[in-house]
Amino acid sequence: MQIAMAGLGRMGMNMARRLISGGHDVVAYNRSAEKVEELLKEFPSATGAASLDDAVAKLDTPRLVWLMLPAGDAVEEAVFSLKGSLSPGDILVDGGNSFYKDDIRRAKELETLGIHYVDAGVSGGIWGLANGYCTMVGGERAAFELVEPVLKTLAPPNGYMHCGPSGAGHFVKMIHNGIEYAMMEAYGEGFEILKASPYGEELKFSDVAHLWNQGSVVRSWLLELLEAAFRKDPELKGIEGFVGDTGEGRWTVEQAIETGVCATGIAHSLFKRFRSRQKEAFSDKVLAALRLEFGGHQTARKEPNG
Repeated sequence: MQIAMAGLGRMGMNMARRLISGGHDVVAYNRSAEKVEELLKEFPSATGAASLDDAVAKLDTPRLVWLMLPAGDAVEEAVFSLKGSLSPGDILVDGGNSFYKDDIRRAKELETLGIHYVDAGVSGGIWGLANGYCTMVGGERAAFELVEPVLKTLAPPNGYMHCGPSGAGHFVKMIHNGIEYAMMEAYGEGFEILKASPYGEELKFSDVAHLWNQGSVVRSWLLELLEAAFRKDPELKGIEGFVGDTGEGRWTVEQAIETGVCATGIAHSLFKRFRSRQKEAFSDKVLAALRLEFGGHQTARKEPNG
């Protein structure tokens, strides 16, 4: 199947590789031409494009364009640009982590032009090239079926699903990532307790992670990745404890508030990520000051400069 892949970042590049290896005809575009050149050097059968419009021009109708761009402005700009170059019957897939309400709006806008819009939440990270990409798809059923040959190549067996109308794919992926936040936080807290325990100096955390993946109820791919991380750096001394977020955790908590669902675990994991970015939280200073004022509890004070 012919497809234009726009955005050759960490996931987009490997998705293009998997599609080409699966026999698809890929037209590749990236803002930095170096990425396109890298792909063409590896797969001479692929076609490079100098712009989104150029990518569209190199496709036969009906055209299929798959965006793998950061959510927000980059996707908005791409969709706006493609409105002028795509034709009725063409399909535009957003495979990034867009907010599902943006999908609903975009689908309605493109529907007036006869262009099909599909939202695809993709999970698999840098390992997707070898293992496949779990893909959650929203949009018209007919459009989903047209894209299905691509999904079959990208995903492992039983690894993709039509979740419902526009927005459903990214909504399911949003909740998936919210759960991921909480799982990662639970592993982090558990290993911190182990490290602080009387047995912390004796325990080899990579062995603990490996053990827990042998039939334990907390076994998971995340734990396999953590085992690998501990084997590379047993004390994680080379890792800075700064944890970013790309929006899905926030949106999950907002959705929980909007629908009145108690999601304390996910909310806690989100706020812990915020905390990881503070070298010295002002809230801790407030707590220390209050303990000193009402109970005379001493706290370490910084020596004045000079």
